[in-house]
Amino acid sequence: MLRSNLVRRVTATVSGAVGTIVVASFVIFASLSTAPGDPVAQILGAKASDEARANMRERLGLNDPLLERYWHWLTGALQGDLGTSFTSRQSVSSLIEPRLMTTFLLVAMASVLIITIGISLGVFGGVSERGRNLVATLVGLGVAVPGFVAANLLIGVFAVKLGWFPTFGSGEGLVDRIWHLTLPSIALSIGYGAYVTQLTSAAVAEEAEKEYVTTARGRGVPSRVILRHHTLRNAALPVLTASGLSVAGLVAGTVVVEQIFGVDGVGALLIRSISSKDYAVVSAVSMIIVVAFVVATTVIDLVQAALDPRERAKAA
Repeated sequence: MLRSNLVRRVTATVSGAVGTIVVASFVIFASLSTAPGDPVAQILGAKASDEARANMRERLGLNDPLLERYWHWLTGALQGDLGTSFTSRQSVSSLIEPRLMTTFLLVAMASVLIITIGISLGVFGGVSERGRNLVATLVGLGVAVPGFVAANLLIGVFAVKLGWFPTFGSGEGLVDRIWHLTLPSIALSIGYGAYVTQLTSAAVAEEAEKEYVTTARGRGVPSRVILRHHTLRNAALPVLTASGLSVAGLVAGTVVVEQIFGVDGVGALLIRSISSKDYAVVSAVSMIIVVAFVVATTVIDLVQAALDPRERAKAA
């Protein structure tokens, strides 16, 4: 009985994620199709004849009904064909693939910073009354400072003034890429790290005041043991949720950071494609961001169901 209920929960969660992706794909495609601006004019220029414009629209399939164009795009995407760029006339996949690793590395580095520093500061603020005010101040600064402001501050101090890091580009090779992406990953992680720190501190502080912790202290159980085996274990679920949602949001956050630091990733490609009305690329990159976020939140939901005893009790 328990197993069948868990299977139904997983099936419902995955089905909901797939439905969300399909609906989001249609909204994105329809929005771009009705957006102001003409990609044909962007390709041919303002002086192109009406006949040339009409021929180009026919070649691009822009005269077909919206639902027909969406169906062709969706079925092609499911087969790995994301279409052809309007401006470069290259396949969208060939434009995205070499940039995915750069964005993935940037997200991975920012995730490590968010999880390690955010949780560490949160635990410190949750168990130490003297450190709580310091952590609260750092959280306030992290939340208040926008990502693009933090990025410019990092560039001004650590790249221009001190010369420790490059100000532009993605680098070549793994080590060089990590060096180039250090400042972007810090800028990307500040806001999300503050969120994880705040949630972790609140969860740990709440658990530290529970009766079972007080009882353990009264019995002379060492503080390290209480923290490791009781406080952190019971605070793990909200901390895991906050960390997972932060990592999921990083993909969208790369758009601004990559543009500021001149990182040639998927986010920077999205900005350039929007400015050039290259809707085929915009649709593909937007869907990658949506799919990454939905997959991450779905995994979080499933992990919550597996770890939360209340969810297991419902499934039973």
